Amino acid sequence: MPRSLDYPDMDKILSLSKRRGFIFQSSEIYGGLGSTWDYGPLGVELKRHVKEAWWKSVVVDRDDMVGLDSAILMHPRVWEASGHVENFSDPLVECRGCHRRFRSDQLSEDKCPECDGTLTEARNFNLMFRTYMGPVEETGQEVFLRPETAQGIFVNFPNVVNATRKKLPFGIGQIGKAFRNEITPGNFTFRTREFEQMEVEFFVKPGTDEEWLHSWVQSRFEWYVSFGIRRQNLRLRRHDPDELAHYAKDTYDIEYRFPWGWGELEGIADRTDFDLQRHDQFSGESLSYFDDESKERYFPYVIEPSGGVDRATLAFWLDSYDEESEPSTQEKQQGNVRVVSHLHRKLAPITVAVLPLSRNERLNPTSRSVYDLIRRSFNTQFDDAQSIGRRYRRQDEIGTPYCVTVDFDTLEDNQVTVRDRDTMNQVRLPISTLTEVLHDKLEHGW
Repeated sequence: MPRSLDYPDMDKILSLSKRRGFIFQSSEIYGGLGSTWDYGPLGVELKRHVKEAWWKSVVVDRDDMVGLDSAILMHPRVWEASGHVENFSDPLVECRGCHRRFRSDQLSEDKCPECDGTLTEARNFNLMFRTYMGPVEETGQEVFLRPETAQGIFVNFPNVVNATRKKLPFGIGQIGKAFRNEITPGNFTFRTREFEQMEVEFFVKPGTDEEWLHSWVQSRFEWYVSFGIRRQNLRLRRHDPDELAHYAKDTYDIEYRFPWGWGELEGIADRTDFDLQRHDQFSGESLSYFDDESKERYFPYVIEPSGGVDRATLAFWLDSYDEESEPSTQEKQQGNVRVVSHLHRKLAPITVAVLPLSRNERLNPTSRSVYDLIRRSFNTQFDDAQSIGRRYRRQDEIGTPYCVTVDFDTLEDNQVTVRDRDTMNQVRLPISTLTEVLHDKLEHGW
């Protein structure tokens, strides 16, 4: 639907995120910890719904996909085989004056952007977090917090093939935590040192990889559109040959137009057979695939759609925000501006709010019974504080698609009023059909 705003004001988003319980600064009472964030009661629901929507789309709804949940800690040889020990680094420079550190490939000039001081020579800085397993650090085994979820899928490839008897082409999907010691994290939850990935490794016969790459690029782009991000705020960017990862034959990024500029939401890469060959070589165990049809044994090529949960959640949150002037007379509020989050109805943290017309004791038993009825099926909030207009505005602000109002007529006719967030249209419905109608609206819209 048409929006009044192309770009939300980030200060307003930050304020709204904290005030309504979406995102908090981690360890805030101690002054916070840079680029670490906690998801509050509404934020955790929004993030969970994003993950559920992704999982249903790429795993549940496809018969060529299965799921996996691999460990965060893995044998250190995994990261040698993958190339992370040798190649997973960014060029680091330090200002000789203010001692701020920067990625040299993100600087437009050869001087400090903060104080114009001179910079040190660039050196490679490995982004993996190191830790130790064992009771004593000096004698413990050095391990890494995984910088990506992909390697857990690759090392389990033969296990999944043997357990599921899946035939090529097929994929393995995973959602999980990853950790990168970024030099320059920032832009709210866009770039952090602790984050979640939604990742697929799709295994195909060599020679079919280019076709599958373009298929996944298209389906993943349309997924973001289907859940509410406006097309004008999305674009595809193909990597230039000199920026391809060491394992990649071809890569596309799905980028979102954030208030600070275009940024990657998801990368879809043709990883060839690099990873399976390397793990085969380093482990001494066979990771090749026997094709029953052709009677050949080979290493499959891999198409990898890899997106950030936190980045996707932020993009859905930003793109939904709007400020509408001149609201309807019935709901006019001070300032004549309706702040509304047009979150997709399946992503919204609260699906339905139950609003008694007032706190009148006569309404309370019926209002509570309606709430008890529908909260069995939907994320539901009961709200009876302040005027009905202010409560509508509060639910609009957090993106609640539907509000159910219980009024004095309800006591006589057993009907309630259902209000749609986006159109502000209202319909009167029997309580007996409420759950069924809401299910239909959740599936198909108003």
